[in-house]
Amino acid sequence: MHMNELLNFSVAKLKRMATLKSKIERLQSQLEALVTIGPRTPAKSGRKRRTMSAAARRKISLAAKARWAKVRARKSK
Repeated sequence: MHMNELLNFSVAKLKRMATLKSKIERLQSQLEALVTIGPRTPAKSGRKRRTMSAAARRKISLAAKARWAKVRARKSK
């Protein structure tokens, strides 16, 4: 913007422009700060993680062991 153009604006408009410019600069610095942090961990949702009972873990473990036993049995033939 040239000096002649600035002289045509009212004082109130110049103050408003200065306020907006400072807001833009502040937002740009905040944006740069976010970008330079690097990858962020995803925000935690409000949901709780489900927990598995000991009986359920044991059941899954036994099923996995049985599957692997079948795989090993086929390999040994």
